[in-house]
Amino acid sequence: MLRSMLMLAITAVAGCQAPMPTANPQMAWVDLSVPFPNDRVLMADRLDNQRLRDGRFFQVSPGSHVLLVRFDYEVGGGGGMTMMGGTTVRECYLTIPYAHFKAGERYLLEARSMALTPEARLYDTKREVVAEVSEYYCL
Repeated sequence: MLRSMLMLAITAVAGCQAPMPTANPQMAWVDLSVPFPNDRVLMADRLDNQRLRDGRFFQVSPGSHVLLVRFDYEVGGGGGMTMMGGTTVRECYLTIPYAHFKAGERYLLEARSMALTPEARLYDTKREVVAEVSEYYCL
């Protein structure tokens, strides 16, 4: 009985994961990435101050936009939600403005933690940095 309930719960959770939509060639696509193990969550939160339904990516029209992402990462000790083993999870919101999104281009927003300071960079298809965090706040 317990096994069948567990399988049902796993199936229900897996069913909630929608496949990624296909990229619209009239829009720019922004993938999100955290390259280090202590960097836990990077999610799209707002585009031009409008909350997004899917936090896995940004899809934006050409031109100027302001991206807001939620970035959670672990730090050793300090403020935040303390976890077993002495680490703490910091929840931060990072603002990344960029004025030159191009239709059909694919960008990568990569976030990382530097001690207590979060940072993020937006890369174009040539892997050149085109934007960085303009401001951030952490809870």
